[in-house]
Parts: sequence; structure tokens; C-alpha cells
Amino acid sequence: MRHYDVPRHMLAIGLAAQAGFIDALGFLKLGGLFVSFMSGNSTRLGVGLASGAAVTWTAAGLVGAFVGGVIAGALVARTAGRWRKQAVLGLTTALLTVAALLTLTGQSGNGLTLLMAAAMGTVNNVFQRDGEVSIGVTYMTGALVKLGQQLAVALTGGSAWNWLPYLLLWLGLVAGAVAGGCLFALIGLHALWIAAAFSALLLLWSSRIRPLGLA
Repeated sequence: MRHYDVPRHMLAIGLAAQAGFIDALGFLKLGGLFVSFMSGNSTRLGVGLASGAAVTWTAAGLVGAFVGGVIAGALVARTAGRWRKQAVLGLTTALLTVAALLTLTGQSGNGLTLLMAAAMGTVNNVFQRDGEVSIGVTYMTGALVKLGQQLAVALTGGSAWNWLPYLLLWLGLVAGAVAGGCLFALIGLHALWIAAAFSALLLLWSSRIRPLGLA
């Protein structure tokens, strides 16, 4: 991440904030499951299989929807080439808009949260290098590991500020989760309209970023 320019850093932080916002909505709706944090859902799946809990199948469905979103986003990205970011963000925005529209019909069940998980899987295709994800924007374990590594480098006389982008990425997700938690308390899943609008703004921002290879 530290090799990217400022506009790409800002896009990544915005996407992390969006992920935190949407994951907070999903977590509060599902009572402890996630729409972007699949490690947590995988643990719940394993515990559910061991105990026979009904939550097992919900967790499995969310993981499946997330992976399906990753596949769809990857296929769109391959087709779009140098305009991958815009195409992937367009698909993400469309999925979130459909989810938001479902709230107008009174839908608040698994179909809606599966769409949210699919959108979060899709958006991980925005940043790629050599066909691999270069910045994970919906999960922070890798960013926190790199933050710790770069702090160790700084403490031993290396570059003093290489850790900062990873800290900002994590803070973006936390800030988004705070906003999502607050808005869920006020308007419930209708907050998905805000998520869809923010995704559209990120799409507009990405259109200002000149395509440079597959960064």
C-alpha cells in the first residue's frame, strides 16, 4: 500500500470506511455475524458445526455469498482491463443499491444480508497487482500485521513513516463501523442508502484516478 500515490490511498481508506459501515449494519442485524469479515464467520461456522447451532447455515451462506461476490468482481475486473476500479465499484454500487431497494419493500431477511456480503466480496477486486489483491479493504488483519512490521522497522532506524498508511486504513474501517452503528440505531437497514450513495461517490473519485497499469 505504501507504494501507491495519495489519490489511491484516499480511495483505499474510503473503501475501508465503507466496509466498516456495512459490516456494522450486518453485525447488528445478524446478531453477531458479519458481511465482510469472513474469518469471524468461518469460526462461527466451525463452532456451529461442533454444537449443532442453527447459525451454522447462515454463516455458511454469508461465506458463500462473499466468495461469489469475489468471483463476480474478478470476472468484471478481467473484462474491464485498465478501468477495473470503475467497473468493480460500479458493480458494488449496484449490489448495494439493490439491497437498499429491498429495505423499501420491508425485506430485512437473509437475502438482503447476502447481497451485502456479495458487495463486500466484489469490492476486494478494486486493488490488484499481478492478479492478486494488493490492498484488502474489507479485512484488517493483514494491514495490522504490516503496521506492526513497519513500526518495528521505524524503531530500528528504518523509514520513519511507512506504517502510517496501514494505520489510516484501519482507522478508516473503525470510523465507518462507528458511523454504521450510530445510523443503525436511528434508521436500521435504511442506512444502506447512505452506503450506496457513498459507494457512488467512491466510484466518481476513482474516475479521477488515471489508470496506471493494474495498480
